[in-house]
Amino acid sequence: MRLQKVNQEELLNRRWRPALMAFFLRRVRNPEEAEDLTQEVFIRMLANVQAGSQPDVYIFQIAQNLVRDRARKAAVRERYKRAIAGEADREVDWLDPYDIAAGREQLATLVAALADLPERTRTIFILFRIENMSQDAIGSAYGISKSAVKKQVAKAMAQLVKTMRDSR
Repeated sequence: MRLQKVNQEELLNRRWRPALMAFFLRRVRNPEEAEDLTQEVFIRMLANVQAGSQPDVYIFQIAQNLVRDRARKAAVRERYKRAIAGEADREVDWLDPYDIAAGREQLATLVAALADLPERTRTIFILFRIENMSQDAIGSAYGISKSAVKKQVAKAMAQLVKTMRDSR
């Protein structure tokens, strides 16, 4: 059986390789891809060949189906690339020197506004908003109630928002 399959491979190769390569080269214009498609035709032919059958009848039908499959896959990939490219453009925040400078200016304003807060208010605000410390823990550390911590954070937030709005 193995000898018969080897003979069929050699026969297919000698008889059909030049014609299949020419067929594929006219359609795909890429020698490596034409070679791959030719090999795929031989694989499919040998997988489906039965003793005494005439595989030559179907060889170009298989080749044409491979070309169609390749075109379909390429179209799907192209649609996907276009879809991804369209989505990526909406989500990308291009680096703009003006935006970078404006962001740095806003950050400097925020840092200055934090520095202008009373020390205790500033420290409580930083512990709560930046260090993510609980209000209970902050209250215990300062010997004040949770409600007093909330008031200090609200006072700091109101002052920072006012400063940031005024700076625009």
